[in-house]
Amino acid sequence: MMMQSAPKIVTLMVTGASGVQYGLRLLEVLVKKGVTVNLLLSRPGQLVINMETDLKVPSRAKEVQAYFTELYGAKEGQIRAFEREQWVAPVASGSGVADATVICPCTTATLSAVAVGASRSLIERAADVCLKERRPLIMVVRETPFSDIHLENMLKLSKMGAVIMPANPGFYWKPTSIDELIDFMVARILDHLRIEHDLTARWGDTRCFS
Repeated sequence: MMMQSAPKIVTLMVTGASGVQYGLRLLEVLVKKGVTVNLLLSRPGQLVINMETDLKVPSRAKEVQAYFTELYGAKEGQIRAFEREQWVAPVASGSGVADATVICPCTTATLSAVAVGASRSLIERAADVCLKERRPLIMVVRETPFSDIHLENMLKLSKMGAVIMPANPGFYWKPTSIDELIDFMVARILDHLRIEHDLTARWGDTRCFS
């Protein structure tokens, strides 16, 4: 499922794990890169955004779309938000699947549901569609420690072709702020999406060893 070229459309799904800053920063960078984003927020994900940040995200999809379009200066129609059970949304079908899908952050509950193909919500269905259509799926799991169940689900999904990318930022490039730690993870996601960036120093860069 490796990307052959940079995606034009990415589905970004934010679930209720701590660390929503990763998903919000990814959304901001994707918009700056001119990528069209299908945005899905779980109800817990919306609650965590309101808890962990100063943002107050509305509940309805149209309002969410307008909110983030204004916040990140997106072009008209560049961010397309969908309701949690909007089964007619393009992401619910293989004929409308995006070039790549990212769940960031990803709860272990979402991980489990995707691993068994539950498809009880649009988020779970969109991930299921991504797998069946052999499109790139990146799951930024945020939990610690992992139980045997979590590890088994991650292995199962990895064998299906998903990229399991726990939210574990590196320190070798000497970050000096939380924002830089967030950018480390976002940079790794962008690398797997084949989207060029200069968010962080790379291994071997003189900035890492100065």
